[in-house]
Amino acid sequence: MSPNETLPSDPGSIAFIGGGNMARSLIGGLVSRGIAADTIHVAEPVEALRAALEADFGVRTHASALQAASEAETWLLAVKPQVMRGVCEALATQAQVARPLAISIAAGITIDQLSRWLGGDSADATPLPIVRAMPNTPALLGAGMTGLHANAQVDAGGRTRAEALLSAAGKTVWIEDEALMDAVTAVSGSGPAYVFLLAEAMEEAGKAEGLPDAAARTLALQTVLGAARMLTESDEAPSELRRRVTSPGGTTQAAVETFESGGLRDLVAQAVHNAAERGRQLARANDEDA
Repeated sequence: MSPNETLPSDPGSIAFIGGGNMARSLIGGLVSRGIAADTIHVAEPVEALRAALEADFGVRTHASALQAASEAETWLLAVKPQVMRGVCEALATQAQVARPLAISIAAGITIDQLSRWLGGDSADATPLPIVRAMPNTPALLGAGMTGLHANAQVDAGGRTRAEALLSAAGKTVWIEDEALMDAVTAVSGSGPAYVFLLAEAMEEAGKAEGLPDAAARTLALQTVLGAARMLTESDEAPSELRRRVTSPGGTTQAAVETFESGGLRDLVAQAVHNAAERGRQLARANDEDA
């Protein structure tokens, strides 16, 4: 979705529980796409951040999560994983009364955990509609990628609202098996860091070959940008694009063969696996009953 496009659906009144960078990117995307700022409520304990959100976007801010949540039909939980339980438990009574659509963007927190922490573990409670989302940092530029998983309580309207909200920061994809959300985190959530590492290595290698610092940096970064555009704007598979620029016996082939002989594919596979496993470990660490 480009910055000039409107959202596919109005997500309704929203409470952001947490006003950090990811929340700011989503809020900015929503407002720029025509969502009324006065329908967006943000809970943020830091006064300076509340003032900045009001000045930059015109949204309504609150010092407490309960104040913000009481004003909205959709709650976007944008706090750090290690404090998510306490935040949810403080909202549990309100959640069971208001029955909001709850969306979490915290890595390693499962829907079952969120449901219990929001009061769903009491004998007479009905599970809340909950969406687990995993955006990545390019969302700050409107170029993000978010994986989404919904529990059975989220109806078609809830899915549309969640997708409308998260698409304000880039593209979305639905994942029907929650167990695969750790793989989403490993591929796209953590993925920008892999690209940054490659760019860093390319820049350092250029310097080692004698390029001036500024030239090495510009060459590496613009190459990554151009390659990313070719990948996203072409219908061709990455393997085909790579084949087209790899002339037999040429300089690119020499480099690619070095990557292959060094086990790049296996290394990437292991890195993604380790990141996914770490996500599962975080879920267990945040659940005393695990």
